[in-house]
Amino acid sequence: MLISMGAKINGVGSNLLSVEGVEYLKGCRHRLLPDMIEIGSFIGMAAMTQSEITIRNVQYAELGLIPEVFRRLGIQVILRGDDLYIPEQEVYEVETFIDGSIMTISDAPWPGFTPDLISVALVVATQAKGSVLIHQKMFESRLFFVDKLIDMGAQIILCDPHRATVIGLNRQYPLKGIKMSSPDIRAGVSLLIAALSAHGKSVIENIDQIDRGYQHIDQRLRNLGAEIVRK
Repeated sequence: MLISMGAKINGVGSNLLSVEGVEYLKGCRHRLLPDMIEIGSFIGMAAMTQSEITIRNVQYAELGLIPEVFRRLGIQVILRGDDLYIPEQEVYEVETFIDGSIMTISDAPWPGFTPDLISVALVVATQAKGSVLIHQKMFESRLFFVDKLIDMGAQIILCDPHRATVIGLNRQYPLKGIKMSSPDIRAGVSLLIAALSAHGKSVIENIDQIDRGYQHIDQRLRNLGAEIVRK
């Protein structure tokens, strides 16, 4: 956008940008990218709640490995034009490596899998068929919501602050609703996804954290048929 406005910036796409000052910038017309974190979150919501959903205008080429990681979890992610179609699935099965070892999902700089969706992948894996090792490499304390998922009935072994092994329940033991608090944006939306799929009533406190990253999320989910009330 800045270049189209007349800025002199060299090195785009590399790890070094060179900026030369100009006297003025002109106007331009520019379309923002869709939020890749929201796109991944809605893929996870569809899988966990066994729902069919179409996510419009995703600019697929800019999503990096996000669709592929969810496919590794067994979720059907179908590209239709520039829309993603997630069909209703009763069962989704985690891939294994060629030698039969457990699948590992970890974060990496773009176009690798974004660390902001690690918590969503973790909660989705709780109801998959098969097990997966979740490795959060880039940030501290991002897995410190796992205890709440365990309270809901998930089978998760927290190895250390960066790694957790999720033993998929294959929907045989549904999560149960509990009262919990959102520690941060990403954990908060993951707990919300868990609550949408759980049996019974869940209460999530400190929702300001979720609002920071997901505007009007309660209204948008109600439009999709969720039973959710803000108090």
